[in-house]
Amino acid sequence: MDLIAKFLDRVNWEVLMFTTLRILIISFAAWMLLLALKVLLNRMQRTLVSRASDQGEMATEAAKRIETLVRLLRQAVVIIVWVMVGLVILRELGVEIAPILASAGVVGLAVGFGAQNLVRDFIAGFFMILENQVRVGDVAIVNGTGGLVESINFRTIVLRDETGTVHVFPNGAITTLANMTQEWSAYVFEVGVAYRADMDKVMAVMREVGAEMRSDETFGPQMMEDIEIYGVDSFKDSAVVIKGRLRTRPIKQWNVGREYRRRLKLAFEREGIEIPFPHRTIDFGETGSALVAGLINQKNGEKPDAS
Repeated sequence: MDLIAKFLDRVNWEVLMFTTLRILIISFAAWMLLLALKVLLNRMQRTLVSRASDQGEMATEAAKRIETLVRLLRQAVVIIVWVMVGLVILRELGVEIAPILASAGVVGLAVGFGAQNLVRDFIAGFFMILENQVRVGDVAIVNGTGGLVESINFRTIVLRDETGTVHVFPNGAITTLANMTQEWSAYVFEVGVAYRADMDKVMAVMREVGAEMRSDETFGPQMMEDIEIYGVDSFKDSAVVIKGRLRTRPIKQWNVGREYRRRLKLAFEREGIEIPFPHRTIDFGETGSALVAGLINQKNGEKPDAS
């Protein structure tokens, strides 16, 4: 008891009281700051979701993407604020924080060198989601590999191609990214017809088929506008190539394009428009007729003329 009494006598109660009061004030200020930041982040989240919806992005996808970003920002803000509060409290308690800061700097430098690829992946993934470069459900080509985007994380992006193979790319290693289904898609096609065909008639039939599909109950809602016929694009060995485009809803271009080609083939057959195929003509020269006649006679069992 005497030891405790001596310890209590040596305690500077005035200093302890003011130190405790300052710690409480610092903690309360930090809590109020986090509360204000939470309100601001929630308001920013609602504003971004509303803006993305106005731009035509699906509300669920926009909410998912923006919620991910806001959650990451909130976690980073909470960590930074409480680390700073902890250092200030240690200083109020009389602890020298300079060695702690120096040690933290050395550890951070070591971790930065050892995990620089990981940090690069996280930063690249953050800006990829922030800028809405690609979303889950899009068809994208990443570093030359195409497929359906199955998931987007802060470290990786996952694609699945037509064969079912899953491709995982670190975000920091992505050098090229082409999104084929953002906002709208397009099916660009080339149709070859015979040289003797009437080009104006051919293009009129192509527009008629496009108009029929636009009024179709199944394929019409998938098309965003009437078919675009660019005109005669090139001359091939046995065909004149006419080029055009179909603008569709995202990821619907292949369904619409295949159906358009099927209907166009039937329309060409109905209108007598020839779709040529490569063929060759063999010329035997001056002796060709005699040679062909001899082969025919030999096939019919006749003896070849000795002359």
